Amino acid sequence: MYFLVLLLPFIDHLASCEASTVLLNRNLAYSSPFTGHDQAYINQPQLAIDTKQLAKRHIAHARRQTEDATGFVDEHYTTFYGGDFSNSPTIWKGGLNFTHSVASGDPFNTSVLLWTRAVPVSPPGTTELPDQSVPACLSFKISTSPDLQGDTIDSGDAFTSYDVDWTLKVEAAGLTPDTKFFFQFSDCTNSSSVSPIGTTRTLPSPDTPANEVNGGNPITLAVFSCSQYQAGKRFSLHEACLRTEIKLIMTGWFNAYGYAAHNTSAEIFLHLGDYVCTKISSETIYESLGDGASIGRQTLGRELATVHDYRQRLNQYRTDQGLLAAHQSGPWVTDDHEVADQSWKAGTADSNDSTIGCAFSPSGACFTDRKLAAVRAYHEWLPIRQVTVNDKLRIWRNFEIGKLLDLTMLDTRQYDRDITDAIINTLAAFPNRSLMGFEQEKWFFNTLSQSQNRGAIWRVVGQQIVFTQLNESGVCQPNDAWDGYRANRERVLNYLYENEINNTIVLSGDSHANWVSDLAHPNDSTTYNPLSGQGAIGVEFAGTAVTSGSSFGTNIAPAAADVKSQEYVAANLDLQWSEGSYRGFFTLTIDPNTLNATYYAMRNITFANLDGFASANFVVKAGENKLSRPVAGGSTLAGVLKFNGSESH
Repeated sequence: MYFLVLLLPFIDHLASCEASTVLLNRNLAYSSPFTGHDQAYINQPQLAIDTKQLAKRHIAHARRQTEDATGFVDEHYTTFYGGDFSNSPTIWKGGLNFTHSVASGDPFNTSVLLWTRAVPVSPPGTTELPDQSVPACLSFKISTSPDLQGDTIDSGDAFTSYDVDWTLKVEAAGLTPDTKFFFQFSDCTNSSSVSPIGTTRTLPSPDTPANEVNGGNPITLAVFSCSQYQAGKRFSLHEACLRTEIKLIMTGWFNAYGYAAHNTSAEIFLHLGDYVCTKISSETIYESLGDGASIGRQTLGRELATVHDYRQRLNQYRTDQGLLAAHQSGPWVTDDHEVADQSWKAGTADSNDSTIGCAFSPSGACFTDRKLAAVRAYHEWLPIRQVTVNDKLRIWRNFEIGKLLDLTMLDTRQYDRDITDAIINTLAAFPNRSLMGFEQEKWFFNTLSQSQNRGAIWRVVGQQIVFTQLNESGVCQPNDAWDGYRANRERVLNYLYENEINNTIVLSGDSHANWVSDLAHPNDSTTYNPLSGQGAIGVEFAGTAVTSGSSFGTNIAPAAADVKSQEYVAANLDLQWSEGSYRGFFTLTIDPNTLNATYYAMRNITFANLDGFASANFVVKAGENKLSRPVAGGSTLAGVLKFNGSESH
């Protein structure tokens, strides 16, 4: 039989429900997005899985093999396959397939989350898989040895099952700070069945002197945004006012991830919004699937609404070889629950909750249902920590990387964002309008001050949307960005200025174009000098998409994009560089004295390749709170740069 038999090493585990629950609880995918799953299950059963109930279900089968049944007579009833329970499943022993390699994320100074997915293998010639009560058992180990033959720092076993889409997320603990590690998963029932070996690292302790972080070497972060397997329709930045739809046929392989993994020294990977594209409208699904199919990128499913939908999309995205390589190469810090297009705290572009009911999307789901389903799947598929048990949707959090920097991750999408819509320009300046929610906003301000007070040199803020004002003659502002929440942006800038918070670097995504700006009050020439940078309080680096189509236009060529970029750098004092054609990413290389931002452009995303180049490099010196002049050394290989008070290539 390919159904497993009872394994002697696990008899002790299976002898009690409590012991079995331990192996379930070690898999954080069951409790995520909650750490206190018992209370969480009572409050929001959609988001938590009751591991005690799973253990009881499992033990019900195991007990048939561990308890003496000599006092009973089992008669054979052919209809019910007899009374012999010797082949009753307890742990799957038919083999496991590590379908999506390995990943790690949210590193601390002594621990890091490790992730994999292990799906039971059907016996040859069959589709037989374990029933719902049968878990798979996985072992993990982590070491400083690349081949894992050295001392094992931490190890253990954990269960996964269909309940969490066969995902496994464990915390490796007791690790040395500021150290590179290697890890691997294996099948508990067959130690020769193993996953690929992953690379990860811990952060330095918060009190590590800045010049000793990363062994005294600069630390490099790779920053990504907006992956899209294929594209259907999307509003362009310029046509948003008229609500005119344009068709993007941009399809894309995630080459930026692979390029970063193989061709840069990035040690930590950041993702700012749109890890997956969640929307395929009912009217475009067939042509959208066709667009992607032409290069082997046919998207499965529909506009996402159920847990199955979100799991299916995450599953498909994670098959891209570039993305797999990047996840295997180092720890990730991610944000944004990936619910739906243009979402806010109570709705999206096409599914909003209200006091009288829901406006249903083509998928037939209310926004709240979609949101809870998305959060469930997101925490299963990504190595992200739940911040607090009392706040199920909070992903805003802070990482102290020695005295070198604080990496502060915000949620400007899902948490408590007021309504967003391209036509609600009249609300953009409303004083009480909030992008983060006032609880998160207060936390953000306190975190900035605490970072400076503890002596951290840099404050790097990861968030999803462009912070700098982007005006263009005759065109409305993109209200889906901070331009739609102007009072909130002004509060942030005022806090930085009034509290003299230095060395603040804002990272942004979502716009599908590249923008580099000094941070200052928008287009205020009385307090800010665009030539010298005097009067600025920080710098913003906003990155383009991994594959999602340019907001400048469908498959726009570099020369045509530069025409639009010239208009932007001329109309916005703070904006120092604009580029809207290439797909790609950027890196930050940070030491106590200097922060370097290097932008990378992918030449072709219609097939898997590592063909890219560094398009621009920018320098920020500690204490100056502006881009160093001449900006980008006075020249770039793509886009339009503002220097000497004029626009030029």
